[in-house]
Amino acid sequence: MKSFWLVKQEPSDYSWTDFVKDGGTIWTGVRNFAARNNLRLMSKGDQVLFYHSGEDKAVVGIAKVTRTAFQDPTAKGEDWSAVELAPVKKLARPVTLAEIKAKSQLKNIALVRQSRLSVMPLTAKDFDFILKMSA
Repeated sequence: MKSFWLVKQEPSDYSWTDFVKDGGTIWTGVRNFAARNNLRLMSKGDQVLFYHSGEDKAVVGIAKVTRTAFQDPTAKGEDWSAVELAPVKKLARPVTLAEIKAKSQLKNIALVRQSRLSVMPLTAKDFDFILKMSA
Protein backbone atom coordinates (compact mmCIF):
# COMPACT_ATOMS: atom_id res chain seq x y z
CA MET A 1 0.00 0.00 0.00
CA LYS A 2 1.33 3.41 -0.97
CA SER A 3 2.39 5.81 1.77
CA PHE A 4 2.87 9.56 1.68
CA TRP A 5 5.71 11.63 3.07
CA LEU A 6 7.18 15.11 3.34
CA VAL A 7 10.91 15.78 3.25
CA LYS A 8 12.49 19.09 4.14
CA GLN A 9 15.55 20.63 2.56
CA GLU A 10 17.26 23.99 2.87
CA PRO A 11 17.07 25.40 -0.69
CA SER A 12 20.51 26.99 -0.36
CA ASP A 13 21.90 23.45 0.17
CA TYR A 14 19.79 21.55 -2.37
CA SER A 15 16.79 23.17 -4.00
CA TRP A 16 13.92 21.77 -6.04
CA THR A 17 15.67 23.21 -9.11
CA ASP A 18 18.85 21.26 -8.25
CA PHE A 19 16.77 18.12 -7.70
CA VAL A 20 15.05 18.42 -11.09
CA LYS A 21 18.33 19.20 -12.84
CA ASP A 22 19.91 16.08 -11.29
CA GLY A 23 16.87 13.94 -12.16
CA GLY A 24 16.91 12.48 -8.65
CA THR A 25 19.10 12.13 -5.63
CA ILE A 26 20.13 9.97 -2.73
CA TRP A 27 18.48 11.51 0.33
CA THR A 28 21.42 11.48 2.76
CA GLY A 29 22.46 13.27 5.90
CA VAL A 30 19.43 12.54 8.08
CA ARG A 31 20.71 12.42 11.65
CA ASN A 32 17.53 12.27 13.69
CA PHE A 33 16.27 8.86 14.84
CA ALA A 34 12.59 9.56 14.14
CA ALA A 35 13.39 10.86 10.65
CA ARG A 36 15.70 7.88 10.03
CA ASN A 37 12.95 5.49 11.05
CA ASN A 38 10.60 7.25 8.62
CA LEU A 39 13.13 6.77 5.81
CA ARG A 40 13.20 3.07 6.66
CA LEU A 41 9.41 2.87 6.30
CA MET A 42 9.39 4.30 2.78
CA SER A 43 8.49 1.98 -0.09
CA LYS A 44 9.30 2.22 -3.76
CA GLY A 45 6.63 4.32 -5.46
CA ASP A 46 5.61 6.24 -2.32
CA GLN A 47 4.73 9.88 -2.99
CA VAL A 48 6.78 12.60 -1.28
CA LEU A 49 6.21 16.33 -0.90
CA PHE A 50 9.44 18.33 -1.29
CA TYR A 51 9.53 21.19 1.21
CA HIS A 52 11.92 24.14 1.18
CA SER A 53 12.85 24.98 4.76
CA GLY A 54 14.72 28.08 5.90
CA GLU A 55 13.40 31.36 4.57
CA ASP A 56 11.05 29.86 1.95
CA LYS A 57 9.08 27.50 4.24
CA ALA A 58 6.90 26.05 1.49
CA VAL A 59 6.01 22.80 -0.24
CA VAL A 60 7.31 23.23 -3.79
CA GLY A 61 7.07 19.87 -5.54
CA ILE A 62 6.19 16.19 -5.63
CA ALA A 63 8.77 13.41 -5.67
CA LYS A 64 8.62 9.64 -5.49
CA VAL A 65 10.71 6.99 -3.78
CA THR A 66 12.75 5.06 -6.36
CA ARG A 67 14.89 3.00 -3.96
CA THR A 68 14.07 1.96 -0.42
CA ALA A 69 16.27 2.49 2.61
CA PHE A 70 19.94 1.52 2.50
CA GLN A 71 23.06 2.48 4.47
CA ASP A 72 23.68 6.22 4.18
CA PRO A 73 27.07 6.52 2.42
CA THR A 74 27.76 9.80 4.25
CA ALA A 75 27.48 8.11 7.67
CA LYS A 76 30.93 6.75 8.43
CA GLY A 77 30.21 3.40 10.07
CA GLU A 78 27.09 4.65 11.84
CA ASP A 79 23.56 3.24 11.59
CA TRP A 80 21.89 5.85 9.37
CA SER A 81 19.77 5.31 6.30
CA ALA A 82 19.18 6.98 2.95
CA VAL A 83 16.63 6.53 0.16
CA GLU A 84 16.61 7.51 -3.49
CA LEU A 85 14.08 10.06 -4.66
CA ALA A 86 13.13 11.30 -8.11
CA PRO A 87 11.18 14.44 -9.01
CA VAL A 88 7.64 14.01 -10.32
CA LYS A 89 6.42 17.58 -10.80
CA LYS A 90 6.64 21.10 -9.51
CA LEU A 91 3.54 22.40 -7.76
CA ALA A 92 1.51 25.00 -9.66
CA ARG A 93 2.44 27.35 -6.83
CA PRO A 94 4.27 26.84 -3.53
CA VAL A 95 2.13 26.09 -0.48
CA THR A 96 3.58 28.03 2.42
CA LEU A 97 3.88 26.91 6.01
CA ALA A 98 1.68 29.85 7.01
CA GLU A 99 -1.06 28.62 4.67
CA ILE A 100 -0.75 25.08 6.03
CA LYS A 101 -0.92 26.29 9.64
CA ALA A 102 -4.02 28.33 8.79
CA LYS A 103 -5.96 25.20 7.79
CA SER A 104 -7.61 23.45 10.72
CA GLN A 105 -7.67 20.23 8.66
CA LEU A 106 -3.84 20.16 8.82
CA LYS A 107 -3.34 21.13 12.47
CA ASN A 108 -2.15 17.62 13.44
CA ILE A 109 0.42 16.97 10.72
CA ALA A 110 4.03 16.61 11.82
CA LEU A 111 5.07 19.72 9.87
CA VAL A 112 2.95 21.75 12.28
CA ARG A 113 3.48 19.68 15.46
CA GLN A 114 7.16 18.64 15.03
CA SER A 115 8.55 21.39 12.86
CA ARG A 116 12.20 20.29 13.22
CA LEU A 117 11.59 16.77 11.86
CA SER A 118 13.09 16.50 8.35
CA VAL A 119 11.28 13.37 7.13
CA MET A 120 7.67 12.90 8.16
CA PRO A 121 4.64 10.82 7.23
CA LEU A 122 1.43 12.26 5.84
CA THR A 123 -1.95 10.66 5.40
CA ALA A 124 -3.28 10.36 1.85
CA LYS A 125 -5.97 12.86 2.83
CA ASP A 126 -3.43 15.43 4.08
CA PHE A 127 -1.20 14.89 1.03
CA ASP A 128 -4.15 15.48 -1.33
CA PHE A 129 -5.34 18.50 0.66
CA ILE A 130 -1.93 20.19 0.35
CA LEU A 131 -1.87 19.44 -3.38
CA LYS A 132 -5.29 21.05 -3.79
CA MET A 133 -4.02 24.13 -1.96
CA SER A 134 -1.38 24.58 -4.67
CA ALA A 135 -3.92 24.78 -7.51
